[in-house]
Amino acid sequence: MNKPVSKPIARALLAATAVLALGGSFWPAASAAAQSGAAQPAAASTPAAAGPIRIGVLTDLSGSLADLSGRGSVEAVKMAVEDFGASVLGRPVEVLAADHQNKADVGTQIAADWYDNKNVEVIIDLPNSAVMLAIQELTRRKNKIVFGTAGGSSDFTGKACSPNGIHWVYDTYALAAGTGKTMVKQGGDSWYFITLDYSFGLSLERDTAAFVTGAGGKVLGAARHPLNSADFSSYLLQAQSSKAKVVGLANAGGDLINTVKQAAEFGVTQQGQKLAGLLMFLSDIHALGLATAQGLVLTESFYWDQNEGTRAFSKRFFERTGRMPTMVQAGNYGAITHYLKAVKAAGTSETAAVMKTMRDTPINDFMTRDGRIREDGRVLRDMYLFEVKTPAESKGPWDYYKQLGTVAAADAARPLAESECPLVRNAASAAKP
Repeated sequence: MNKPVSKPIARALLAATAVLALGGSFWPAASAAAQSGAAQPAAASTPAAAGPIRIGVLTDLSGSLADLSGRGSVEAVKMAVEDFGASVLGRPVEVLAADHQNKADVGTQIAADWYDNKNVEVIIDLPNSAVMLAIQELTRRKNKIVFGTAGGSSDFTGKACSPNGIHWVYDTYALAAGTGKTMVKQGGDSWYFITLDYSFGLSLERDTAAFVTGAGGKVLGAARHPLNSADFSSYLLQAQSSKAKVVGLANAGGDLINTVKQAAEFGVTQQGQKLAGLLMFLSDIHALGLATAQGLVLTESFYWDQNEGTRAFSKRFFERTGRMPTMVQAGNYGAITHYLKAVKAAGTSETAAVMKTMRDTPINDFMTRDGRIREDGRVLRDMYLFEVKTPAESKGPWDYYKQLGTVAAADAARPLAESECPLVRNAASAAKP
């Protein structure tokens, strides 16, 4: 939980300058002269029409979630802007970035300043679901656009949904439908959770537990831990004493890496229990190493070595960052490309027109085939089940996954009939005779 601070504005200003080595709080994209192609329609006559279109990457640049998003997310957004030509409707496109420090109050202060004083049209990334949900509400009030690409709570398109928000990459329901459902089918019908005690972890535990009990399994308990924990020994001992067949790790980033490493030290898997990394990223496997991570089953929406398109993008990303992209970083590229295409097609950056165009336009890129944005803001996309290779199976650095199967888009998203989203309920009521 986030505690109030005595000087939130000062802290936000500090966070907004925390990009350090990235060279400041924003980077103008390439010159508008780089734009190629046919002439574009004139922009709508708004107060900011002659100024730049600004995109804010609000992320974790220094904490436990920085590897899965962070500076790599900023680079992915910059790549999308540069590939589009760095301008749209005759206006340059600029990228701003800041560190939300995994605090909702800090993130909200930064976002409010961006919206009110920097003419930011879109905020993207948002690892840490508590921050993501806070920015969702602020964005609705400011009538801007937010892409949740790194935060996972399914409440973003559930009870906290907004006509201004899009959940682009994954959510906790998709992870539960992938890894959770697969583990139950494989005989893992009793679970104990080690859960990060904030919105994301609680949503992931809730959604996975629903699949477990729905399939006739049992949840034997859960241990909750704060963000950025170092010692997981007491939680692992509780999990071992539960005798559950599966220990579900409802955490992410540095917390997940520490849990898996310490589980190996405690001999959790050697004693017969299985670890289920309910949200794991390529960056986590890289940090753990194959000797520790081998055999883990996980769900992602992207892997760099899936096809020619994913490999081509990932090679370019690697040349800029020295790392292969996570699904969040790849998703940021796709989301901003879709946004810029919609601005061009709509002939305006006005929020309602751009949102309508994005919803009406199928999503097709190296990561997504025939995706679409649903009424609640959830992007419908396939998810993929992967197993982490053994060291002997890997052919070299970053060759970490083998694909086990596909979770179809319709199965990876919570059915609208079960939705708590007010937009869906209101639309259903209006449709009744």
